[in-house]
Amino acid sequence: MSKINMVEAPAGVEGQGFFATSLEKVVGIARSNSLWPLPFATSCCGIEYMATMGAHYDIARFGSERPSFSPRQADLLMVMGTIAKKMAPIVKQVYEQMAEPRWVIAMGACASSGGIFDTYSVLQGIDRIIPVDVYIPGCPPRPEQVLDGLMRVQDLARNESLRRRNSPEYQELLASYNIQ
Repeated sequence: MSKINMVEAPAGVEGQGFFATSLEKVVGIARSNSLWPLPFATSCCGIEYMATMGAHYDIARFGSERPSFSPRQADLLMVMGTIAKKMAPIVKQVYEQMAEPRWVIAMGACASSGGIFDTYSVLQGIDRIIPVDVYIPGCPPRPEQVLDGLMRVQDLARNESLRRRNSPEYQELLASYNIQ
């Protein structure tokens, strides 16, 4: 975890002290502790997510207790369950409507790889249409795994450079998915 160090003020300067850190670290800490998930749940993984939201597991400890059902107010897309190929354009549109920076979790075997449904109508992993930051394995994954995946996204948000989203590599990645 990043630290903000309290440093004594130089001689001749009044006050208790001042903070010595970079803006990038402060923004990263703020982002990581206020992720607003958009749950895109289609099957049993959604039930496990609901259990994670309950008092026993308390996702509020991580600053993610406010699920947003508007892509313009969310920064973490959680895709849970089987995604049919007919739903793929909707998932992609939801992702494109989210403001940067945005992160994606593929929760469960179906969202990650199509699961047991190796058929013509099931998308064999959402990473074919949008970039995925964290994969949560399981069928369905336990709430503890969901919290672990959330903590991994928090680490990404905390340590991400402010300039990474404008880098040529990131723009090339989005272009490979035909996302502007």
